[in-house]
Amino acid sequence: MLYRLDADAARATLIEALRRTGDEDRAAFQDIYRLTSAKLFGICLRICGERAGAEDVLHEVYLTIWKRAGAFEPGRASPISWLATIARNRAIDWVRARGVRPTQPMAEAAKIADEAPDQLSLAQRDEMSRRLHDCLDALGDRQRDAIRTAFFDGMTYAELADVKGVPLGTMKSWVRRGLMQLKECIGDD
Repeated sequence: MLYRLDADAARATLIEALRRTGDEDRAAFQDIYRLTSAKLFGICLRICGERAGAEDVLHEVYLTIWKRAGAFEPGRASPISWLATIARNRAIDWVRARGVRPTQPMAEAAKIADEAPDQLSLAQRDEMSRRLHDCLDALGDRQRDAIRTAFFDGMTYAELADVKGVPLGTMKSWVRRGLMQLKECIGDD
């Protein structure tokens, strides 16, 4: 609530300073500068991209404010929005007048993170998945079932041996032989 009161008071102070500046009151103009120069300089610097240019633009901004303060209508916009628009427009005009936009070589450009796989990676992954399932289907029933249960369901060899009612050594052999056949099948080109 206190912040809102401060914001309302600052707005009222700025509106009054703009009104008085419109009447060519130099003290009111100094108040506007004191209250807004940091923000307006930040806008100019961000758009211009260089300190010297931003300082020149800021000078033009305050000349415009001095000339146009009497035209400010409090009911149409907040005072800081009106001032920021002037700063933005002057800075854009300055950049356009220079005819050169600040650029940097592609090698220095920031990397754009894209975690999504590209189409080639998706196609290769789909092909490998299809090939793996085809190779699994080519295995004998016991080996295919043991491998799928062990790797897809996360069961240990001992748990598989208990479920299938076979000795642990037999289960390990089924899985080992099945994995060797899968390696051969997938490795074929």
